[in-house]
Amino acid sequence: MTDQPRVAITGSGSFLPDQVLTNADLEKMVDTTDEWIVTRTGIRERRIASNGMVTSDLAAAAGRRALESAGIEAGDVDLLLVATITPDRPFPATACIVQEKLGCRRAAALDIGAACSGHIYGLQVARALIVAGEHRTVLLISADILSRILDWEDRSTCVLLGDGAGASVVQADPERGHEIVDTYIASDGSAADILQLPAGGSEIPPSHESIEQRLHYMKMEGNKLFKIATRRMAEALTLISERNGVTPDGIVRLVPHQANIRILETTARLWGIPVERVFLNLQRYGNMSAASIAVALDEVDGELNSGDLVALVAFGSGLTWGSGILRW
Repeated sequence: MTDQPRVAITGSGSFLPDQVLTNADLEKMVDTTDEWIVTRTGIRERRIASNGMVTSDLAAAAGRRALESAGIEAGDVDLLLVATITPDRPFPATACIVQEKLGCRRAAALDIGAACSGHIYGLQVARALIVAGEHRTVLLISADILSRILDWEDRSTCVLLGDGAGASVVQADPERGHEIVDTYIASDGSAADILQLPAGGSEIPPSHESIEQRLHYMKMEGNKLFKIATRRMAEALTLISERNGVTPDGIVRLVPHQANIRILETTARLWGIPVERVFLNLQRYGNMSAASIAVALDEVDGELNSGDLVALVAFGSGLTWGSGILRW
């Protein structure tokens, strides 16, 4: 039996739309205040995609930057994964559209619908397929335009989310990149209804009634979600760290899904890591679903040294959650 290959993130990239929507802007749109938003979420502004821009545009832009970072060409990619809950269309897969925009002619392409956990799900899929010898170079992109599925009259949700994309090149490489030491993913469909987009699928097809009832916008039961998310993320971090003989003290940075500051502070406390070691960019971007971790991995790079251990954790609709450990 041969040893498993070392699988690493060899390049990263991100793309954020130019338009910035601040809390002051939201004060003019919905019954809220900057103080209310910052106190409860930690978010001060978020990015909004311009009219005419679609998810595959954001994904392709982030993907190009990741390929450049890895020093490879689009033709080197043999698997393209796109994690999104706001596809360009119900079908074909957004990954196929991104494939055409990037010119990844050799790549198989598929979408991952794990919501906010999508980038960790994608890392698990990429790593497993590389270890199995099925693929050598995977381009994993997480992208969403959440502003298109928000009810801008619902202050409990519209203040939380933003648009963006991030990408990771994952390869079997014995020397380069940030090693994917381990990943863990899980789900629980029994609580699917607490975070959902009710209409637009086969259960509630588009109709005058579904539009009038505002069922084509995201719905969330925030209190229930908070309790489950913090518990599951702390459990996922405990599992992945114990499985690899690591304690929170050995983690230089925790890179979590950027849900809101209260969830992240509670998760850090439950797991036992100081909040000062939690990477945060939600104050600038809000919650970008799967793109949050992808963008964070691109931005945190400059803060870390060779050999540093980084933990990942996310929780999202499905319900889905996951964790991981990377070695810089």
